[in-house]
Amino acid sequence: MRNKIPNPKSQIPIKLQIANSKSRAWPLALGIFLGFGVWDLGFSADWPQWGGNSIRNMYSPVKGLPDTFGKIEFKTGTEDVDAKAVKNLRWAAKVGSQSYGNVTVASGKIFIGTNNDNPRDPRHVGDRSILMCFDEKTGEFLWQLVVPKLASGKVNDWESLGLLSSPTVEGDRIYVVTSRCEVLCLDINGMANGNDGPFKDEAKYVVKDVLLDRGKPTERPAPPIEPGPKDADIIWRYDMMDELGVFPHNASNCSVLIVGDVIYVCTSNGQDWTHSNIPSPNSPSFIAINKKTGEFLGEDDAHISQRIFHGQWSSPSVAPVNGRNLVLFGGGDGWCYAFDPKPVKEGDSSFLKTVWKYDCNPAERKKFKYPAAEGPSEINATPVFYKNRVYVAVGQDPEHGEGVGNLTCIDATKTGDVTASAKLWSFDKIHRTISTVSIDPDTGLLFVGDFSGFVHCLDAETGKLYWTFDMKAHIWGSTLVADGKVYVGDEDGDVTVIAANKGKKLPADKIKPGGPENEATVISETNLGSPVYGTPIVANGTIYIQSNSHLFGFYDAAKAGAPTDQSPKLDLDLKKK
Repeated sequence: MRNKIPNPKSQIPIKLQIANSKSRAWPLALGIFLGFGVWDLGFSADWPQWGGNSIRNMYSPVKGLPDTFGKIEFKTGTEDVDAKAVKNLRWAAKVGSQSYGNVTVASGKIFIGTNNDNPRDPRHVGDRSILMCFDEKTGEFLWQLVVPKLASGKVNDWESLGLLSSPTVEGDRIYVVTSRCEVLCLDINGMANGNDGPFKDEAKYVVKDVLLDRGKPTERPAPPIEPGPKDADIIWRYDMMDELGVFPHNASNCSVLIVGDVIYVCTSNGQDWTHSNIPSPNSPSFIAINKKTGEFLGEDDAHISQRIFHGQWSSPSVAPVNGRNLVLFGGGDGWCYAFDPKPVKEGDSSFLKTVWKYDCNPAERKKFKYPAAEGPSEINATPVFYKNRVYVAVGQDPEHGEGVGNLTCIDATKTGDVTASAKLWSFDKIHRTISTVSIDPDTGLLFVGDFSGFVHCLDAETGKLYWTFDMKAHIWGSTLVADGKVYVGDEDGDVTVIAANKGKKLPADKIKPGGPENEATVISETNLGSPVYGTPIVANGTIYIQSNSHLFGFYDAAKAGAPTDQSPKLDLDLKKK
């Protein structure tokens, strides 16, 4: 039974521990040089950013992946996993109680965003946003970034959500947007190799706005906490609230895009608690920053903030169109934008110039007032480029519930307002979604989930619907297509593996008017014990799937053609530093 609308800000119980195994690399890389620097559009053994690469297509070419995970069971009265019932488990690491910040993997390390409901460090207790770093081979905890909550409270920084951004890793640097609406550059090794700087105030940073004995006569600011080797090393910090005057609605989120020496970031600017007023209509929605220094370089010229429906949580992507490089962004106004990546100086400011824009909401939806179920929506998904086309769907904050959606295929070669001229096809049978599409280049099939819990398979070229599969629970993450399989999780904690093909023909009496003619082929279903709000990813032959409370790594040594010399082991010491 499909659940009623969940509260993403609720507490979720914890259910697993840590295990270890060996890794196997699968080297494969593809790079495209297109004028404005090197655009790394190819795949590597790692998964160093949201989508694995700058196009953000949720696809991996790796083969030999596991497609069954056994049964996740727990020892009676404990949170310990019974490893005997689990198949293909390399290791599992305990995180917080909510995990939305999708996994990235680079240089032998794994990064995941979570909260602090299971503190790794007794010096940091209470509500914090956390970026955790684990060893890729063993699952050993290495270090963490501790982000204190904003003093303004839930209107800007909702309690217990944790870190929502998927970190972007390049070389020995990590770039992440925090729940304080900052862009941080971190050292990939944390403090283990010293405090590199130029930022040196980590001791003060981790207690900013933290009060001891809150509400009591003895209330006072928390003293600085000196960092140790298990803490993050901040290289530079850019505060978008202080520097740009933006007003994030409930949460800040963006998985930043790197192109050359430039970082592109959504500012998360949005409405206030009235859901009718935009406090900062003239602040930018999309900006460019120097990756080496954190210096502001430019902002969007589209004035998106003046038309925000609610909030802004989309992440940018790359579109190399006929030798011209574009940066794509899904706006909080429901439009998909393509910007020239090079900021242009105009007077005292610099701007990212709009090359084209497309209104992703059908005109007939505009007669309904936001957030009506029949009305328009913003874009929370990430636009994906494929064969001179852009694919993106609209949706809303999950707390608004279910409603109509729209998936659009846009001709990326045009310029200007292309709403009337660039639509190649659209699919309006999809519900509201915050999910990014997966396109399998081997078959030309597109897979996408929607918040109502349906996974859709379409022809990326024509938009023809082949099948729709009902997960029977809301989908928050995105699909991953790899090795002829589609991996997807839902809020009930179920992870389903579906054959990445057109499915099998339905009996004539089962075909509904306007509905699909085929049905999906399900390979396996596994429940992880708590909601799955993230997206499965692949790195070095291992599938990583996060639940709200744990990160699982699954690896099939037989299919991958390499032996493993370790069985899963449990590590119950969560307080190690």
